[in-house]
Amino acid sequence: MSAKPIRPGAGRGRSPGESAARRRAGSPTVARLTAVRVLERVERVRAYADVALHHALAQSNMASPDRRLTTELVYGTLRWRGRLDFVLASALDRELTSIEPLVLTTLRMGVYQILFSDRIPDTAAVDEAVRCTRALGAERATGLVNATLRRIARESGDLVFPTWQDDPQAHLEHALSVPSWIAQRWRADYGSAAIALAEASNQPPPHTIRVNPRKSSRDALLEALSDEFPEAHACTLASRGIVLGRRGDAGRDPLFREGLYTVQDEASQIVVDLLALEPDSRVLDVCAAPGTKTTAIAEELSEAGSVLALDRHAGRLRLVAQGARRLGLPGISTLVRDATRSLADLPPAAGEPSNPGGPAFDRVLVDAPCSGLGALRRNPDARWRVRESDPAKLGGIQSKLLAQAARVVSPGGSLVYSTCTVLKEENEDVIERFLADRPDFQGVGPSSLPPALAEVTDPKGFIRCQPHINDTDGFFAARLERKN
Repeated sequence: MSAKPIRPGAGRGRSPGESAARRRAGSPTVARLTAVRVLERVERVRAYADVALHHALAQSNMASPDRRLTTELVYGTLRWRGRLDFVLASALDRELTSIEPLVLTTLRMGVYQILFSDRIPDTAAVDEAVRCTRALGAERATGLVNATLRRIARESGDLVFPTWQDDPQAHLEHALSVPSWIAQRWRADYGSAAIALAEASNQPPPHTIRVNPRKSSRDALLEALSDEFPEAHACTLASRGIVLGRRGDAGRDPLFREGLYTVQDEASQIVVDLLALEPDSRVLDVCAAPGTKTTAIAEELSEAGSVLALDRHAGRLRLVAQGARRLGLPGISTLVRDATRSLADLPPAAGEPSNPGGPAFDRVLVDAPCSGLGALRRNPDARWRVRESDPAKLGGIQSKLLAQAARVVSPGGSLVYSTCTVLKEENEDVIERFLADRPDFQGVGPSSLPPALAEVTDPKGFIRCQPHINDTDGFFAARLERKN
């Protein structure tokens, strides 16, 4: 590669923090210092980037442009860490592992600005990195940071990355920032299409919302949002979805606060379409928090229907209740419960007698905890947090959830399993193992699924959405029915 790499952040506005008039001499911009601290926390304690970033921004009084800069620096540095490390390794005479973590984080963030931001001058990126290093108490490393980043800025036009033709593994790792073990899996599963998957996983996702039918319709909401989101259009897969585009903040719009919609990826929305709800369905959501799918279910039910939301964490279940209040939804109950254990003692629905044989639900959703490797566009830290051994361990948990959930599905009822990962051991392998153990269940074929999902449905009835094909999160789902 003989030119600067592609710049995913190109076109973003420059923060007011760039102005020397807005910072004290010798001090880094608050936006950059905040970003380094968030990244350091993600690296040191494996914190979730979105949670750490949200907390940091909530504690700050930064203006909106600075908040956007902090967000871009955090997500961009995480997204491209593999490429950034490759560049750093070529510019240093020592191993990256020998560099103090805070200093390495600052270097990565500096390289990200040099390679991917066309509105931040290289000199500003270098200067601010040195200032951050000093402010973080690593004065002794300022010379290293200054010299390294200046060299990279000077030589960035001559960077050459491994190509797919010469070394597919190295291309995924060093050019497209995919960890080694994930690159190996993707090469085995996707072949050369792994390039497109990796490239799509490195791009910010579109903003997508789900209409609350109790307060609006898709057409009416599209019209109401047209000025703020001129690129908005109806989703092709999700029946109540709208793609707003890649600009703006859907979560801060007044219509969101009024409960007219929920922010939710298009692939995630199709779970409710798969459930094929009746207005009076009694539904169980066994891994409900934060409640995005729970509230989508409740929006489809009448007063005669109900949904019971389970989660192991009481704090996270409170998010379900908050979402229900914002959307104006009745019929949702919550219960702290580990759904890998027996669910036979769950309470009956309001007005229903107790069942000596245990509860029976018309529809059960197992939106299982997973590696999240299909959602790298919005959670780039997952690629570095998830270990190679995790998917197999998660597959065991997912099988336990399915086994317990199956016991409370009524005869003729449906069980939907879903994940936001693209790995077989968390998807097809789990379903095939379940069906082998439970002959009283059967998979639902393509002809019985919503026609709008035909393009993402395979001959077995498995739903697969892909970032590089559908511009959604990587997503898997299967609908299973209990025989009468």
